[in-house]
Amino acid sequence: MPTRYFISLPDGTAARGSDAAFAFTAHGPEEFANQLQDALRSPDLFDRWRGAQADPDDVDPGLGAVDAGATVTGQQRDLAIDLVLVTSLPGDVVRHRLRLLAGSGWQLRDVTAA
Repeated sequence: MPTRYFISLPDGTAARGSDAAFAFTAHGPEEFANQLQDALRSPDLFDRWRGAQADPDDVDPGLGAVDAGATVTGQQRDLAIDLVLVTSLPGDVVRHRLRLLAGSGWQLRDVTAA
């Protein structure tokens, strides 16, 4: 069953992960939405991150799950960017991808059934 996540990036310029190789490069709500959507639909981000770990075989393969039907929309609200994500991925996978992309520069506002 899909879940809808309401996510806020209070400051888009600060919503960058600690490693630039995996972090958002976006500058507007549509770009942030597209990059997050790609990270959830494709294994590319996870695979690159896993390959950079000291022992890639120790990484939980469950974190690499993808949802080809995931959708993300973005909207500018003052300086903040609001993202609405609909996916069937578990919350720990969503949080992992957001940490890679945005570091600590994101906030979960609400979660509902989609």
